[in-house]
Amino acid sequence: MSATGKASGSAGLAVGAWSDEAAAAAIASAAKVLRLPTVGAHAQELAAAAVKQRLSHLGFLAEVLTAECDERDARMRIRRVREAKFPRTKRLADFDAARLPDLPAAALAHLAGGRWIDKGEPLVLLGDSGTGKTHLLIALGTAAAEQGRRVRYVTTAALVNELVEAADDRQLSRVVGRYARLDLLC
Repeated sequence: MSATGKASGSAGLAVGAWSDEAAAAAIASAAKVLRLPTVGAHAQELAAAAVKQRLSHLGFLAEVLTAECDERDARMRIRRVREAKFPRTKRLADFDAARLPDLPAAALAHLAGGRWIDKGEPLVLLGDSGTGKTHLLIALGTAAAEQGRRVRYVTTAALVNELVEAADDRQLSRVVGRYARLDLLC
């Protein structure tokens, strides 16, 4: 028996019987310490679903950890898009490709995948006013941020002003370094 009064498992971990109330309290406490908010918030409903589905202990653990990972991934995508500071929400699904007939669907799919970002290839969107260049730029930037890339949207005028002010304040290298850490600057 361990110091907690629970029998030791094969890995030296404390194993024993828990009442439902004690287990819920321990899960809530451990989830807070380990920073697992999804586990803390949904442990009981995940456990009830596991009982219904007759999951093994490992199956239940896999469900719990997968739920936490999925929720973290969703929060990361939302955070990356918010950090990019897009002026409005635009999605590739809402883009009217007919407005840019010179852009083949295969090229649009290639751009959406983001490999060009990983290769460090530039993208310049040129065309007449009202053809959807800004929509496409924001949509591609949003897709890149949702894929986990660090993205920042800024107008040319705002960027130039920021760099001039940084130079005046002798902070240019710090500002340039911050932009250099981005994967995509829109």
